[in-house]
Amino acid sequence: QVQLQESGPGLVKPSETLSLACTVSGDSITTNPSYWSWIRQPPGTGLEWIGYITNSGSTYYSPSLKSRTSISRNTSKNQFTLQLSSVTHGDTAVYYCSRWRNYWGQRTQVTSSS
Repeated sequence: QVQLQESGPGLVKPSETLSLACTVSGDSITTNPSYWSWIRQPPGTGLEWIGYITNSGSTYYSPSLKSRTSISRNTSKNQFTLQLSSVTHGDTAVYYCSRWRNYWGQRTQVTSSS
């Protein structure tokens, strides 16, 4: 059974970098063709796709977030990570990781506040 678990700070100060990790079990992030994705849902809005990293290590980001986003992976930990720089209050959201789109993490709340 594929399971994903997000981890990282729940509070980030404005202008700092948000860093989240997604640890995967029951599947390898390097073998089967997959899109290992980050998605978020700001308060009162719908889901917003952030980007993904493939099993081969290729990345693709939402155009609206591309300049501030980096998705990478740690294959020894079977983990992929999200970094979002220059955080503002608008980045406050529930963040999900997913093996798009069948498997999802339990989500993690991130709040940007000083």
